[in-house]
Amino acid sequence: MELNILTVCYLIASVTFILGLKMLSNPASARKGNLLAAAGMTIAILGTIFLYESDGKRLGNYVWIFGGLLIGGIIGTLAAKKIKMTAMPEMVSMFNGMGGACAALISIVEFNHLSHEMEISGITTGHTGKVLIIVLGLIIGSVSFAGSMIAWGKLNGKVKDFSFTGQNILNLLILAVALSAGAYLVYDPTQHFLLYGILALALVYGVFFVMPIGGADMPVVISLLNSFTGVAAACGGFLYDNKVMLTGGILVGAAGTLLTILMCKAMNRSLQNVLIGSFGGSKTAGAAGSTSQGLYKEISLADTAMLMSYANKVMIVPGYGLAVAQAQHVCHELEKILEEKGVEVKYAIHPVAGRMPGHMNVLLAESDVSYEKLLEMENANDEFKTCDVVLILGANDVVNPAAKNDPASPIYGMPILEVEFAKNVIVNKRSMKPGYAGIENDLFFQPKTSMLFGDAKKVLQDICAEVKMV
Repeated sequence: MELNILTVCYLIASVTFILGLKMLSNPASARKGNLLAAAGMTIAILGTIFLYESDGKRLGNYVWIFGGLLIGGIIGTLAAKKIKMTAMPEMVSMFNGMGGACAALISIVEFNHLSHEMEISGITTGHTGKVLIIVLGLIIGSVSFAGSMIAWGKLNGKVKDFSFTGQNILNLLILAVALSAGAYLVYDPTQHFLLYGILALALVYGVFFVMPIGGADMPVVISLLNSFTGVAAACGGFLYDNKVMLTGGILVGAAGTLLTILMCKAMNRSLQNVLIGSFGGSKTAGAAGSTSQGLYKEISLADTAMLMSYANKVMIVPGYGLAVAQAQHVCHELEKILEEKGVEVKYAIHPVAGRMPGHMNVLLAESDVSYEKLLEMENANDEFKTCDVVLILGANDVVNPAAKNDPASPIYGMPILEVEFAKNVIVNKRSMKPGYAGIENDLFFQPKTSMLFGDAKKVLQDICAEVKMV
């Protein structure tokens, strides 16, 4: 009867995962979807702790189990509450890496258990399927852990891009050796030393895989590593014959893979290049298209306020600069002030604006911006021609016309927000320094474009004050 109750717990949890993931696709229901999936996970965890039996024995060790849950829960809660929106991608990378590390540790522990069983029974055959899952979980989990830690370091500026001639070949060679060693371990599971050799090779590959990647390509890497962690978790579900762990891993792996493909299309990068770690970190490519384009013109706060106050439609393009300045609340205040004057205000969201997929959506949702005002790139591009003013807040590469016009540019072919079709373009930046991709923006030197320098929060506060006076 207890086994049936546990099965029901797992079924409920699996259903909540699926429903929660569906709800996450809509900003209006994303929060509830997250809470629903978390509730399902809680049911699965408690059911496993109190109802799972193996050879007629319960888990026991409740002090260790709940001690670990308590410590992890406190650390996770404090980290999530203290983290700033600008550092959210770093936290995602860190937590994702912990998931990969967990999957790798599961593989190591289960292989040691299997080795112990083989020593006692003297039977070394008939374990092919289990050893295969252990090896896959170890390799994928280790790559996810090491890669996520490097991504975390790159996002917070502690790790710099690094590449050398022949690195792609070396990456493939390391991966081939790790897979070959894994195949031999599956064939002969008594070769215990191979397990730790595979672990070391997978960790090295994870580091080399992410090290050369930089610029605006990091959102793709985060998404891909997230899918790796899901697949590794699914391997753990196979090992334990745990349906809910398997379901959760498959959902994360599939969602991460689909998101990776969408990100690649949004950035005009091939998935093959992502897998071998060959894009975004080239110094030669980074230098292309970075020459000075000429003179730019500045605009005053008063003129900015005048333009926006008498406009029919204003489109705001948020970027990482908005997040750095923590200016989302002031931006929403400006939106409300303009709407009181009869101005239509919308937001144009590029799929890779910021440092991870959905970064700008989360940022604006935090300040209670209506979801209906957030336009995806395709819809926004259809409306720029009817916009009187486009206000760009810290976005750079995602509005760079070189992606369409300059074959020598490293971002050539990347779909962008076509803000240049608006009547007036105002760009708020701290300085004329290049964006995350390290190249100069042609938009800044076009006749329609005016630069408004300063911290986004301070500039928006001043614009709000000026608009009220118009």
